[in-house]
Amino acid sequence: MTTFNIYLIGVGGQGIGLLSEIILRAADHSGQSAVAVDTHGLAQRGGVVVSQIRLGIAAGTPLIPGHQADLVVSLERHEAMRGLDSAARPGGTLIYYDTVWQPLGVRTGEAAEISAEDLAAACQERQVRLVSVHDPDLTDARQQNMRVLKTIHQEGLVPGISQADYLQAMDDLMTGGMLASNRKLFLD
Repeated sequence: MTTFNIYLIGVGGQGIGLLSEIILRAADHSGQSAVAVDTHGLAQRGGVVVSQIRLGIAAGTPLIPGHQADLVVSLERHEAMRGLDSAARPGGTLIYYDTVWQPLGVRTGEAAEISAEDLAAACQERQVRLVSVHDPDLTDARQQNMRVLKTIHQEGLVPGISQADYLQAMDDLMTGGMLASNRKLFLD
């Protein structure tokens, strides 16, 4: 297998770390070699959280070179644009949960809010496939990451990982009601 690069980006508190760990463990359960690294910068204060996962034997370092991510995963629209600008490769895919956690620049009026149309136009210009996820019936915002994971699986966005691999990874990382509710959302 050639290297497959996954760049995950979001805002502290959205669950990027858990989503990244599930994908990493699912890759391991599928028998693929994988390396990963997380950057949590002020995550507890709403700062940017980035995780990088590289699948395949050619991945000697967990750091993805600029504009070489095959898949960019984001849990917020502004961070999706940031991931597109810094990590996505032409011909790659960007999947994001369509919600807005306004960055400081937007809140202070120094920057414009990114619209879904802005993001779509930027993806088209850069030849990146765009997958938007939004579930108006989702009652717990902490589960937006599971809704994105479900779509990643349904769309086959990470090669070689089966539903059973994702479920085993969830079993490794969660227990009780958290596991039950996340498995239910993933399987429904």
